[in-house]
Amino acid sequence: MGKAEILDTWLDFSRYWRIAHSKNIDEQILLWQTIYMGNYPELLNKQIENYERERINWTGIAKEIFPLFPSFFPLMQKARNNILHLCGEVYSKAVENLKVDFDVTFVIYVGVGCGAGWATTYNGKSAVLLGLENIAEEKWHTQRKLKGLIAHEVGHLVHMSWRGEQQIFEEAEKDPTSQLYIEGFAQRCEHIILEKETWHMAKNREWLNWCKRHKRLLAKEFLKRIERQEQAKEFFGSWFSIRGKKQTGYFLGHEFIRALEKAMCLKEVALLKAEDVRKLGMKFLKALAN
Repeated sequence: MGKAEILDTWLDFSRYWRIAHSKNIDEQILLWQTIYMGNYPELLNKQIENYERERINWTGIAKEIFPLFPSFFPLMQKARNNILHLCGEVYSKAVENLKVDFDVTFVIYVGVGCGAGWATTYNGKSAVLLGLENIAEEKWHTQRKLKGLIAHEVGHLVHMSWRGEQQIFEEAEKDPTSQLYIEGFAQRCEHIILEKETWHMAKNREWLNWCKRHKRLLAKEFLKRIERQEQAKEFFGSWFSIRGKKQTGYFLGHEFIRALEKAMCLKEVALLKAEDVRKLGMKFLKALAN
């Protein structure tokens, strides 16, 4: 059985912010990069490389996020304190319910908007990076929301471990069907780990009811993105929405995985070939849209 460990960078961030909070934005960014992230070069490089892949200037994003730190600070602190208590609990449930057998490092940090949760590697181990700035922005600082977020990201790690290859994950944002499959799988794992439907991304209870009532609409809109060879950012990004509802792709993806489970076990779903994912995804979406 694996074990869970936590890398908590909050005290380093707090020391940085005591120095930087009164500086101008350019100095804040420079000090974040040197005083704070200078202690975690791999963490810094992951964020910068993430934006470079998308051909986005990371300092431009930082200039939008850093002015929010004063209002975010209390929520980031609450989130950090909750995460410290929750990671071990959620990991133990993952071991019990999904037979997780690999080590996981949970990294608590304040970054430049790369996501509330990020399933990746850190220092050669499977890792979940927990971005406090995005957690505060989404108001996911509560124990209930954080349990769901952590379980969801562990679900991604389970998927990666079972598949033993990264290609389908690396291509996900370019291939909407693969993204639907990957996020749907992690959402299904979130529910299995926590033994109930948690939907951590739901703004309120009405969100889930709306998604259930508008399955056909969501499938139609998703198919449009595929036909136009567009990304499905309106379904997954926290800055985008479909008919005013954010992150509906997680619901749609979960429905896809549940449909697949009628014919195969979860591990068989996890091991589907990329071409089968696309074929079965299109079949699922077309059936739901009609």
